[in-house]
Amino acid sequence: MQIHEVGLPTIEDVAARADVSTATVSRVLNRPDAVREVLRVRVLEAVTHLGYVPNSGARALKLQRSGTVGAVFPTIDNAIFAKAIDALQQRLADSGRQLLIATSNYDPQVEMRQAINLARSGADALALCGNSQSRELLQFLRQRELKTVHAMTISAEPDRVCVGYDNASAIGKAVRYLLDLGHRRFGMLAGVTLHNDRAAGRVAGVRQALALAGLQLDPRCVIEMPYSLERAREGFRRLMQAPQPPTAVLCAIDVLAIGALLEAATLGIEVPRQVSVTGFDDLEMARHIHPSLTTMHVPTERMWHMVADRIIASLDQVPMPRVAEVEVELIVRSSTGPAPSV
Repeated sequence: MQIHEVGLPTIEDVAARADVSTATVSRVLNRPDAVREVLRVRVLEAVTHLGYVPNSGARALKLQRSGTVGAVFPTIDNAIFAKAIDALQQRLADSGRQLLIATSNYDPQVEMRQAINLARSGADALALCGNSQSRELLQFLRQRELKTVHAMTISAEPDRVCVGYDNASAIGKAVRYLLDLGHRRFGMLAGVTLHNDRAAGRVAGVRQALALAGLQLDPRCVIEMPYSLERAREGFRRLMQAPQPPTAVLCAIDVLAIGALLEAATLGIEVPRQVSVTGFDDLEMARHIHPSLTTMHVPTERMWHMVADRIIASLDQVPMPRVAEVEVELIVRSSTGPAPSV
C-alpha cells in the first residue's frame, strides 16, 4: 500500500509504514496494553514520523460520543481544585478522553447554566462538586440520562453516583481530638453554607460532635466567610474579640486556617499556647506555615482518580458501586495543643 504524499496522513499510512494492519494501529492507539511491545513501538514510531492524529470525530460518530467529559468546579482559585483538575484530567486522558472545565463561583444557577452548556456541547458525562445542585439541573440530567458523578461528598439518594466522604463525620474527628486535649470553648470559621452542602456538613459535624460531649457551639462563635486569606483574618479577629474567646478554632478549609494563623501572629496571640487552630484539606502549605497546621487530610488525587474511573466505567457500561467513600485522616501538627489553664 502506497503512502499518500499529499494531504493529512491516514491510519492506512501508519499501517503501511509500520507494516501492520489498520486494526493493529487502532489497538495501539486505543488499547496499547493489548499489543506486544515490539509492535507498539513500531506503530508509535510511524505515528510520530508521519505526524498522524486519530480522527476522533469519526470515532465519536461511530460510538455516538464526543470523547469529552465536562466538570463544573466552584472555582479554580483554590489549590484543592487545581489539584483535583490535574488528577481528573490525567486519568481521563489515559482513557483517551478530554476534560472540559467550567466554574460556578458557588452559584447553583451558574452551575446549572454551565453544566447544561457542557451537555449541549456534547459532553458524554459530567463531574460535579457536592450535592447542592438545583432541582432544575438534576431534572435536566435525569431527562437527558447524562452520566454524572458527584464528588467530595456521599449521598443516600438512590440515583446519585458519589465519590467522597461524609463531611460531618470527617470534621468530627478534629473536634474529638480537641476535646481530648481539654478544650471546651470552640469557635468556627466556616465557609458560606448557602448552596454548599460540604460547608454546611462541616458546621453540622462540629455541632454534632460537641453535642455528644454535652457542649453547644455558640451561634456567635460560628463565622461564615468566603474562602480567602483576607476574610479569614477578619473572621479570626472577630472570634478573638469575644469576652471569652475560644481556645480552639476549627476552620472549614486550610485557606481559612492559614488566614487565622497569620492574623494570630499579627495580634500577638500564641498558637497553640493561647488558641489551637485546625484546618481541612491538608494543602501543601499546611506543612510549611509556622506553626504547621493540624488538619484533615483529604486524599484529593486518589478521590478524583476514582471520579474519573466511575465516569469511564459508566460510559463503558461496566458496573461499579454507586458510592465510593474515601478515608479522611486527622494529621496532627504544631497548631494544636492542650487547652490553656483558665
